[in-house]
Amino acid sequence: MGFIIKPLVSEKMTGITEKMPNRYGFIVRPEANKLQIKKEIEAQYDVKVDTVNTMRYEGKRSSRYTKAGLIKGKKPAFKKAIVTLKEGETIDFYSGV
Repeated sequence: MGFIIKPLVSEKMTGITEKMPNRYGFIVRPEANKLQIKKEIEAQYDVKVDTVNTMRYEGKRSSRYTKAGLIKGKKPAFKKAIVTLKEGETIDFYSGV
């Protein structure tokens, strides 16, 4: 069904991966559970997943001042999954680049 939206490649997540080389982050669909995420990562990247930790983020409100006046908006909510792989397993996000 495609529960993984995209891998999370940010400065903070890269720092976590450098400290613990078998941890990777993904943005996933909000209705996905840990078992579905685990199955899809194992199938897509051909690795063995040890644990999956998930967290939900609420959308942040933002506002800015422009010539036209105050513009208010909201960033979308999302769900993040931190996946821990078995020892010796790695995922290379940049192999196809």
